[in-house]
Amino acid sequence: MTVYSTTPAYPEIKPPVTSIGLIGWIRANLFNSWFNSILTLLVLAGLCKIVPPFVKWAFIDSLWTSSSAECHASGGACWSIITANIRFILFGFYPPSEQWRPLAAIILLVVMLLVTRNRAWWHRSLLWAWAAALLVMWVLMRGGFPGLPTVESTQWGGLPLTLVLAIFGLTAAYPLGVILALGRQSRMPAIKALCIIYIELIRGVPLISLLFMSSIIFPLFLPEGVTVNKIIRAQAAIILFTAAYIAEVVRGGLQAVPKGQFEAADSLGLNYFQTMRLVVLPQALKIVIPPTVSILISAFKDTSLVVIIALYDILKTTQATLSNPKWMGFSTEAYIFLAVIYFVSCFFMSNWSRRLEKDLSI
Repeated sequence: MTVYSTTPAYPEIKPPVTSIGLIGWIRANLFNSWFNSILTLLVLAGLCKIVPPFVKWAFIDSLWTSSSAECHASGGACWSIITANIRFILFGFYPPSEQWRPLAAIILLVVMLLVTRNRAWWHRSLLWAWAAALLVMWVLMRGGFPGLPTVESTQWGGLPLTLVLAIFGLTAAYPLGVILALGRQSRMPAIKALCIIYIELIRGVPLISLLFMSSIIFPLFLPEGVTVNKIIRAQAAIILFTAAYIAEVVRGGLQAVPKGQFEAADSLGLNYFQTMRLVVLPQALKIVIPPTVSILISAFKDTSLVVIIALYDILKTTQATLSNPKWMGFSTEAYIFLAVIYFVSCFFMSNWSRRLEKDLSI
């Protein structure tokens, strides 16, 4: 049987080339109005003015393994300041023969961070793994067990010191901040008043003042002959400072939890601790993930302030390298190297935060 179609065979009509693909994206995002077109042209002109000379300086005319004299004679970037001083910049005054230990500690830390990124590994065993990893990192850095020569903390410096101040500081500051936030919301006037006084007092002064107090004022109150390591004092100042800010962020999350959640927990017969642990805190902490991560990133960058109390973190070791007459005049290359390290670290935290928000469907 012959089948006749009544629908005429029209050719398939494609959208105009100027509205799809790369051309369409450019028109929609860069030249969709006369004002945006002018801005795009100005930005392109600026990039044409800046990028080619930078590429020529940073890559084409650059020197990577030359001496300082050859760098001074060259017009390009002198990355040799990094390659020639990489061990001092990264490890400071740590004994050269033992520098494999802080390197192993850094690798262990990176592995733990990569494992923690995957939520499938979020079990109670991960907490024990983190506790064991931090203990191993401390043993590797400090030595004295098992058979490792002891390296005093006064010889720590560079990137390991920065990471120790950041990781240990943030790990201790977060639970302390949560406790302070709960204390500020407490119905007991004495606890509430103490938490408010602490939070407002700490937030009322800059971190530099706390570092100075921990470095200069605090030792004056210690009994004669008693000393506390400078790194531990700086670590305590960072923890107290960061915890106060985290407390305020968590308090915002607690206030955002609907009152009905508290009433529902009361109707189930849950006590205060069960209500907070099982109902309120999980919701509050999920709500405040973005601002919390912002504070943690800020705290990580603030660890560079320990320079003012003469701790040789990675910023201080880089500045010490630049004070060498052989390598004077190459601060741009050194600070670009530092910026890359800080950018990679902060980008990792920011990216992990976005991934966590997506997983929790916030």
